[in-house]
Amino acid sequence: MQILNKETNIDFLKLRKFAMVLSILLIVGSITSFFTKGLNYGLDFTGGTLIEVGYEQDADIPKIHDQLEAIDINGAVVQNFGSAKIVQIRMPQQDHIENAKVGDEVLAALRSGGESVTKRDQSFVGPVIGEELKEKGGLAMIVALICIMIYVALRFEWKFSVGSVIALAHDVIIIIGFFSITAVEFDLTVLAALLAVIGYSLNDTIVVFDRIRENFLRMRKGTSEDVVNTSLNQTLSRTLMTSITTLLVLLALFFYGGQTIHSFAEALIVGVFIGTYSSIYVASPVALLLGVKKEDLMPPEVEKEGEEFDMP
Repeated sequence: MQILNKETNIDFLKLRKFAMVLSILLIVGSITSFFTKGLNYGLDFTGGTLIEVGYEQDADIPKIHDQLEAIDINGAVVQNFGSAKIVQIRMPQQDHIENAKVGDEVLAALRSGGESVTKRDQSFVGPVIGEELKEKGGLAMIVALICIMIYVALRFEWKFSVGSVIALAHDVIIIIGFFSITAVEFDLTVLAALLAVIGYSLNDTIVVFDRIRENFLRMRKGTSEDVVNTSLNQTLSRTLMTSITTLLVLLALFFYGGQTIHSFAEALIVGVFIGTYSSIYVASPVALLLGVKKEDLMPPEVEKEGEEFDMP
């Protein structure tokens, strides 16, 4: 399906210096925020207890906070979960209460005002497990980037490989920066979303690289910049269609998917915007900066046996 005229000819590379400055500013801002402000890690990483309770009437969130403070529970995050009558309470490990008794203590405090409260769910993550999840999550992303670099180098050329990995690292850093600046909770679902963004962004980049390779072999005239610009224009319609349809699904998940996948959808929405931008303004310009040219993509000449006897 074409949503743009086939004659569309946008000079994307004309803005590559501006895009480079923008990307550097976003990356510097993200790294600065990560090291100064940090991330609002969820219980998956910090360890603690999650309790879900149900009320017969709409829950009074400020009153629940007061009831928890009355039994010296600090750092609790209280929010509605799916409806005004269901409340999710997340709290870090409490030194003065045994983990096995936290649920009963909280339930007793919530019932102290005479309300009918039922416990719907409870889970506990130890701090050691949380730290292990954090380390393994980071390791998973590094391994994914290394594997992608090897794959692209084998399929295309090392200059494309470097361009694609820089684009993916660019996407991941900016998304992490977004979560650091906005202080949205960073949990395992966000980590899963980051890995999904790596796959999504890579898919877009590979489509562009495929077209660049075809055009390098097909276009006899024109500079490397002309070939890349033509390839970006030829794949623009497909890139926009993929991004728009993906965003429609993600927006539905964001608004109607419930609290559990809210952060997941948010990370993917940011990732689709950043990934689309990087496949146009990061991956290909980096390959150009490294000096990619037609000769890099020409298949190696195969010497035929007995060829010397055919020479006149």
